[in-house]
Amino acid sequence: MAIPLIQQARIGAYVLKHRVKGTKRYPLVLMLEPLFRCNLACAGCGKIDYPDDILNQRLSVKDCLDAVDECGAPVVAIPGGEPLLHKEMDQIVAGIVARKKFVIMCTNALLLEKKLHLFTPSPYLTFSIHLDGLKEEHDKSVCQHGVFDRAVAATRKAREMGFRVIANCTLFDNANPERVAQFMDYAMNDLGVEHVTMSPGYAYERAPDQQHFLSRKKTKVLFREILKRGKGKKWRFSQSTNFLDFLAGNREYHCTPWGMPTRNVFGWQRPCYLLGEGYANSFRELMEETEWDKYGTGNYEKCSNCMVHCGYEPSSVTDTLKHPLKALKTTVFGIKTEGEMAPEIDLSKARPAEWVHDRNVAKFLTDLHTKRQAAKARESNAA
Repeated sequence: MAIPLIQQARIGAYVLKHRVKGTKRYPLVLMLEPLFRCNLACAGCGKIDYPDDILNQRLSVKDCLDAVDECGAPVVAIPGGEPLLHKEMDQIVAGIVARKKFVIMCTNALLLEKKLHLFTPSPYLTFSIHLDGLKEEHDKSVCQHGVFDRAVAATRKAREMGFRVIANCTLFDNANPERVAQFMDYAMNDLGVEHVTMSPGYAYERAPDQQHFLSRKKTKVLFREILKRGKGKKWRFSQSTNFLDFLAGNREYHCTPWGMPTRNVFGWQRPCYLLGEGYANSFRELMEETEWDKYGTGNYEKCSNCMVHCGYEPSSVTDTLKHPLKALKTTVFGIKTEGEMAPEIDLSKARPAEWVHDRNVAKFLTDLHTKRQAAKARESNAA
């Protein structure tokens, strides 16, 4: 099943508009993160390592819809945390759909069957189910037995009810190419999802498991081995062919993090969804005042091994527009899985990592305390 023509047309028209205007930086996908709280504690995730005062924070419906309007991207991805823990998620999704934006809700699916009745099938709504491989691999990845079976049951139920469903698979250095290929066959032929989004895991500095993140070279070798096994099988990926070609080491990109800006409980996150080095108060401030050249592979130590879609998919889209015939050739003849790889980006001049997580958390908690004290004072004065 192809991406719906209406989605292709809307995104194509949006990108063309900015190309004609000569816009240097513009968003393709808004990463809208209404909460950090999750009902799983995956070993490779650093998103839930916050005090309860922060984990209990939620973006309101208004906050979310204001971010959608402010950003203007044609696609809104809702990661987390687990979005379905948000009690007003149905209102958030309905508001985005009403704006004719394509919303992709990323969920571990533990609550999905219970909450499907809150949503209405639409070409503008897609559930992206977290599945890091087949049962053994997925349950190990999320550190809990039985999650794969529940996610699969929820996927089947959502499809029966007419929802668009894709799978989201994150790979680490212990991934077995043959098992990943078996997962792709299962997802396509048995589970019947529209597409799979497949990406190497990012090395979150706060993740409990720091031993299994992929280096760039290992990522390229792994994806070559996976894609080699998929030749002739018509696997359906959510990513562009150029991005998959990049993962297989056949082309080199610099990341364009402004292509997928993030809004969460802290504000507009700098520089990207994966890396919280600071926060802006508005989308305009994020775009105009962020020192973009300080980040990215070759520029910053924390970015050295990153090949994740939120930084590089926008780069691949730009490359497709600049070199459409080259992109068409890759689509027609397939992705090369043998031979020499494209030259790697020089990492020798990358600036050292700055460890700012604790400082950011402390500032947020101080600001939160100040706001609460001010609210109490207002209540007291009103009484």
